[in-house]
Amino acid sequence: MAGAQGKVYLVGAGPGDVGLLTLRARECLAEADAVVYDRLVNPELLHFAPAHCQKIYVGKAPGRHSLEQQEISRLLVELAGKGMQVVRLKGGDPFVFGRGGEEALTLREAGIPFEIVPGVTAATAVPAYAGIPVTHRGLASTVAFITGNEDPGKEESRINWKELARSADTLVFLMGMANLSQIVSQLLLHGRGPDTPVALIRWGSRAEQKTLVGTLLNIEAKAQQASFSNPAVIIVGEVVKLRDKLAWWEHKPLAGRRIVITRPYPQGEAMARRLSALGAEVLRFPTIAIAPPEDWGSLDRVVDDAENFDWIVFTSANGVRYFWERLVVRGKDARRLAPVKIAAIGPATAEALARRGITADHLPEKYVAEALARELGPKVRGKRVLLPRADIARRALAEDLKSWGAEVVEVAAYRTVRASLNGQGLRELLQAGRISAVTFTSASTVRNFLEIIGPEYGSLLGRTAIASIGPITSAEVRRAGLKVSIEAEVYTEEGLIAALLAYFAPGYHQNKEGR
Repeated sequence: MAGAQGKVYLVGAGPGDVGLLTLRARECLAEADAVVYDRLVNPELLHFAPAHCQKIYVGKAPGRHSLEQQEISRLLVELAGKGMQVVRLKGGDPFVFGRGGEEALTLREAGIPFEIVPGVTAATAVPAYAGIPVTHRGLASTVAFITGNEDPGKEESRINWKELARSADTLVFLMGMANLSQIVSQLLLHGRGPDTPVALIRWGSRAEQKTLVGTLLNIEAKAQQASFSNPAVIIVGEVVKLRDKLAWWEHKPLAGRRIVITRPYPQGEAMARRLSALGAEVLRFPTIAIAPPEDWGSLDRVVDDAENFDWIVFTSANGVRYFWERLVVRGKDARRLAPVKIAAIGPATAEALARRGITADHLPEKYVAEALARELGPKVRGKRVLLPRADIARRALAEDLKSWGAEVVEVAAYRTVRASLNGQGLRELLQAGRISAVTFTSASTVRNFLEIIGPEYGSLLGRTAIASIGPITSAEVRRAGLKVSIEAEVYTEEGLIAALLAYFAPGYHQNKEGR
């Protein structure tokens, strides 16, 4: 933390897929006071940093630099000099064409402690995601990694093209699309055969991953026709032929889809893992945050009186969590609930109860308040019912149970507040058509999302599928004048995932991939 001696961690972020981040890298992010990150770093990784952490973008694109390299190095020295723990987050591996060595030397000269945290390099990971091993018995025993960024106008190249063309079985060029013509001509000039297979892989391991295959003879024409550009990896060699049999990533049902999750952290984590396993790139954009009540008095009073209710009806896992926290704080445990029957609105709520040793006495067939009230109504006539809920929850359940003759006591067990988010990055992705779907799991996630995105949400969401967990959430989407493209038949996260699969991969049914 800030105040102690500063230190810089030069951390490899991997090629883009969040799942390829190393455990050590995640530990460093979790303890960071500042993260200085590049253009090719998946922004999802920034969620691993604490709330107080400064996030500083220093991305460099061809012809457009946010900060020059010397300025980045000075920034690292400045931040660490203030006693901060700094993560310099770099795409791939910091020591594989990542200029990590230059930054480390600057830190050494300034007397700043540093640590190198290697990352999964794009030189091997990106070909792997395209089904191309850089070495393979009988085809390639040697591999060379070469920068593709060398200025072709230099009087003398630092690349020994004569030796390179024949010395390694597989050649991997990083960020070389601008120099593709130079690379091809030099390899042909120095003896590489024109029929040598070539693969170009753009945005490897990300939702936009595209692969183009050809030979040294025709790859330039193919790239020009496809408007292929950086960030890309170029692979030259016989191993490219294995892609026909080894391609795997493209066969995942949600490969190439970027899906936004609006549930609060960490509740959306299970859904994020499942979608990632199915090939989607997940963008977490938690539009709501769960907070305790401003005053515990009301909840504590009903907790103290819990055993005198006939039924306690939980409508969310959050309600279970906060009710149980206060039960413990008040010096009680589940034994006080022995005479009370418990109802849960859905499987997630029932699971939260089960983790605390309670089996729900009632779970409705459809996981909405109206169904729960309809099924529970005859059982609670003349009974005393406790309803711990969110502060802004709909009143439908309480009113329906009262209409059956129940005495209903409502209490705010927690608050649902709008998350503090800057929606600029997401707005840009929506504008560019780079979001496949936005998922909503409650009416409040809809309202908050639209407020954060801004009044132009209608045009921004024009090319994006809106996915809803159920009819109540869908009604909120339609009230905003938007179309619901996907609605879960079963009103759970798993039901929503099934609906996404049915929409984007209709041929994917009982295959258990990703579980």
